[in-house]
Amino acid sequence: MTTSAEYSVPSLSESDREELDKLLAALAAGDWPLDIDDARVFYDAWGAPIADDIVVEQRDGGHLLTPPNAEGTLTGLYLHGGGYAYGSLRSHGHMVSEIARAARCPMFFVDYRRAPEHPYPAALDDAVAAYRSLLADGVAAGDVVLAGDSAGGGLMLAMLLKLRDSGLPVPAAAACVSPWTDLTGSGESYHTLEHEDPMLSKPVVDLVSASYLAGAPRTHPYVSPLFGELAGLPPVLLQVGSREILRSDAERFAAGLRRAGGTGVLEVWPGMVHVWHLHHSRLAKAREAVSRLGGWLRDRATGA
Repeated sequence: MTTSAEYSVPSLSESDREELDKLLAALAAGDWPLDIDDARVFYDAWGAPIADDIVVEQRDGGHLLTPPNAEGTLTGLYLHGGGYAYGSLRSHGHMVSEIARAARCPMFFVDYRRAPEHPYPAALDDAVAAYRSLLADGVAAGDVVLAGDSAGGGLMLAMLLKLRDSGLPVPAAAACVSPWTDLTGSGESYHTLEHEDPMLSKPVVDLVSASYLAGAPRTHPYVSPLFGELAGLPPVLLQVGSREILRSDAERFAAGLRRAGGTGVLEVWPGMVHVWHLHHSRLAKAREAVSRLGGWLRDRATGA
């Protein structure tokens, strides 16, 4: 198992295993709809209510989620997962608001355009525009942290490359949950873990990637940041479950970032599923991962 130099990844207790078994049973009970509109409804139904003490404000490009313990000048920006085709405030708002609580800062939840109605580069353009809007509001780049999960994690890393290439100041730090960094699907975990991952499969990944790409090259760094030049990026934390087919995407990106002279902190959490943070109401390990992710971001920001 690969762990970070800063954190030892916790092992599973007996109660953790019981919680995980119940979640796996719940995940196995429903089939993913083929129709995209039905699938969006299905995915949103997994979402939980946002906690009552979180202030939710609509702003241009998305929503601002502010926890009661927000302090200082730190501001977060979050890009949700869902294969670039699914996901919304309803599916992810509860998790993102808890990450905001852990980081003790407002979190800008970006409502980027989704495929297939809006293929690449619409989502990337929206993500960059959202970051620019924070800078235009007077937030210093050193007071901004980024986070994202799954496709949103890959989008966030592609966004970092775009910001650097455009000459814009990069944020203080970034964190990914189960990031999708390689749309070619070349990681070995697609094969070694295909029977262990209860949520993703190579055919599903290929389907949503084709929908998003709409003819764009799969190896373009703004699509698959794994293939980009990774020098000049801020510190990045990558959390991934040990049974995910996207495990190789996180491992290879962290290694590439370190080869480029950057900071890539990788955590592989035993037994965890794709974006297990979404199940924080069910899993103690999800709550622990959320807490550590938020704390890690705050510890690396100048506005903390």
